[in-house]
Amino acid sequence: MNWDLEYDVVVVGSGASGFAAAITAKNEELNTLLIEKETYFGGASALSGGGIWIPNNRYLVEAGAADSYEEAKTYLDATVGNAVAEDVKEAYLKRGIEMLDYMHDLSPFMRFSYAKNYSDYYPALPGGKGTGRSIEPLLFDLNELGDWKDKLLPPTIDTKGFVMTGQDFVKVNMISRTTVGKIRSLRLGWRLMQHLVMKKNFAALGQALIARLALTYKKIQGEISLSTAFVDFVYDNDQIVGIEVIKDGKSLFIKAEHGVIFASGGFSRSQEYREKFLPAPQNADWTSSPEGQTGDIIAPFGKLHAKFGLMDKVWGAPTIIDHTGRPFFLVADRGIPNMIIVDQDGKRYINEPTPYHEFVDKMYEHNEATGGKAITSWIILDGRAKSRYLFAGLFPMQDFPKDYYNNQIVFKAENIADLERQLNIPFGNLQKTIERFNGFARNGEDLDFHRGETPHDKYYGDPTLKNPNLLEINSAPFYALKVYPGDIGTKGGVVIDRDGRVIREDGTAIEGVYACGNCSASVMGTAYPGPGATLGPGMTFGYLAALDCKVNKALAKSKINYAEV
Repeated sequence: MNWDLEYDVVVVGSGASGFAAAITAKNEELNTLLIEKETYFGGASALSGGGIWIPNNRYLVEAGAADSYEEAKTYLDATVGNAVAEDVKEAYLKRGIEMLDYMHDLSPFMRFSYAKNYSDYYPALPGGKGTGRSIEPLLFDLNELGDWKDKLLPPTIDTKGFVMTGQDFVKVNMISRTTVGKIRSLRLGWRLMQHLVMKKNFAALGQALIARLALTYKKIQGEISLSTAFVDFVYDNDQIVGIEVIKDGKSLFIKAEHGVIFASGGFSRSQEYREKFLPAPQNADWTSSPEGQTGDIIAPFGKLHAKFGLMDKVWGAPTIIDHTGRPFFLVADRGIPNMIIVDQDGKRYINEPTPYHEFVDKMYEHNEATGGKAITSWIILDGRAKSRYLFAGLFPMQDFPKDYYNNQIVFKAENIADLERQLNIPFGNLQKTIERFNGFARNGEDLDFHRGETPHDKYYGDPTLKNPNLLEINSAPFYALKVYPGDIGTKGGVVIDRDGRVIREDGTAIEGVYACGNCSASVMGTAYPGPGATLGPGMTFGYLAALDCKVNKALAKSKINYAEV
């Protein structure tokens, strides 16, 4: 084979999982290339909240929030169950900690903080923690990336220097309600001044995570090739020895002597694959994932008889979509106390702050049960909610853009009857729903869906209320926006073992081929145990895959030496 390029390891995809794999491989003295299909690096990770969920890691220990392997295993057993092999769950729990220590010791840029009280998503289950296990990256000045700064996938919304971490947001969300919220907002103001006067270019969340990973990779002289799309494998006597890619319209053949690690995301942007694998109805416009997530590995891995799993699942994200087609993922917005979500009949069918992954599953379940009433769902809030809390990226008292009204993204009415008319909800249904909800709000107890009874529900609620998630909806004007069953990526892909190796349908491993992140079947099974349960496992198995490539190289070298003897 006349190779265009030759490496020990090629990593496909530049999200957090791919960077973790590439950093590890490069640092372990493997000649490494990281390729990315898009013109920017970062993938879905750059657009994410940047949280990492790995129980009992060093940052939790330092914050006095440590748990134990036994507690974490109990929780995974309660959430993930037997959907994932025991040795894979064990590898995640034990070696995820190792991965974070490895990154921390390798680079001064790999620094995180404990997201105190950001609850596990199911704290009431055995082993669950209401105080949470999630960590997030520290704020980062993108100027430190130098000539790589403009290669990072930009956020969907330009913050113009007004940057918030997740821990900032939960406090600033209560800017009109608590002293803590007002004080924290001053910190944001100081950041804005640094941006305007000192030309700082702060990033938080997924932007900060990818920037920290990218700078770490850059500092160890890692190679990255953008606009380079994986096409297929290259074989020699049925052994995979490299890959074919397309770069600048030209085919290139890259040798990967000791392993190819796929971290290339799912198929959320492919309408064809969505309709083939996911429950109906489907629309690729509902996803918040990047354009390049089109399932490019599905056909090549199919030819290898790879085992696939969870292809009917997404990382669900209830979403509103603006007039430009841009999705907005409803997270904290569903914790607002004087807000409900109803179906097309004007009826509540869910505890609104339900973990977002589960929320979308419930939407589909209710849609099937009602003959199509839930995919058209509505989030309803009143004028008091709009004046008090952040909603859809807007601050308290900040009205929706005119284009939202002109394009019927938001509906506004002075009374519920008029809102029912505008939304084509049967007359009186929404009024009855709101009256019942208001009774619950007055008593502080949601008898229908138990809203506000868990630490997870309360996290984004109003701590000044008897029940942080319940307040009467009775202050005109009233607003409504359509809620879609969106996602932050698909959850299905190739099945991997404890070292990140891709498994065939017969249970054997495909030599030298690995996967991590959303192109692999999630090691969280059908569950979503806590904030960062996508990135934590992805980075862990990217790290483990790179270490296994190092073993491959050592074995190959020993065979050569043995042959010489």
